[in-house]
Amino acid sequence: MLSYLSLHDPEVARRFPDLTHERLMEEMVVVDRRGRRHPGAEAIRYLSRRLRRLWWLAPILHIPFSLSLWRWLYRQIAKRRYRFGKTIECDGGTCHLHQR
Repeated sequence: MLSYLSLHDPEVARRFPDLTHERLMEEMVVVDRRGRRHPGAEAIRYLSRRLRRLWWLAPILHIPFSLSLWRWLYRQIAKRRYRFGKTIECDGGTCHLHQR
């Protein structure tokens, strides 16, 4: 079973005090049933073996010795994630994402 929890949800700080807001703004983290953390590219690899919609990525993501490439690519996309078809509008201390 997979549950999604927003990094802005106060439950995150309560359940996972080691995962800071700053870190979660940089990369997503999957926490498995055993409590192990799978950050960034490792999270995508982890999910590719567990979610049907991502099965096609598994062979590519699990090529031996390719994890450093996927980590680099993940960081590049994560740094630019707000540039892909969305604008950020801030008003009164809160920001909202809008489709262009």
